[in-house]
Amino acid sequence: MASYVKFQVPKELSDKVISAVSVAKDTGKLRKGANEATKAIESGKTKLAVIAEDVSPEEIVMHLPILCEEKGVPYVYVPTKADLGKAAGLIVGCAAVAIDDAGGAMDVLEDIIDRLGQKKKAETTEEAKKTESRSDKEKAEKKPAKLVKERKPKKAAEAPKKEEKKE
Repeated sequence: MASYVKFQVPKELSDKVISAVSVAKDTGKLRKGANEATKAIESGKTKLAVIAEDVSPEEIVMHLPILCEEKGVPYVYVPTKADLGKAAGLIVGCAAVAIDDAGGAMDVLEDIIDRLGQKKKAETTEEAKKTESRSDKEKAEKKPAKLVKERKPKKAAEAPKKEEKKE
């Protein structure tokens, strides 16, 4: 198992995901590739991110699970990039796919998200962010701004003169 894979997906669920990607390719909007998936996730319009487990080097998709969690986007893993690429309509493998509009696969997509339990996590994450932002605002309102005194440089003529000692 790759280091970026955070959970195992049952075979039947990964098969459903592959079929949902295939349907979304025909009737919805699909972003193919790690770079396009990253852009789609950052925009917040992605319904589901699909990441292949056999990507090498891992750094290509390592950031996607973290980004999905930050943005509240559900994500799932599929065993091979070859299967993901084929479902996305490519003749080569595909490391990641973002489903922006599921089209005819919306029912299947909702079932997948419910089975993953990530929709609740996303809502919880958003609520936590709202609570944090409220508490940050309250803290900012309670603390008065500190005033910084400006120091004026002393001129050589105004500096106190040292007395010379006579021996």
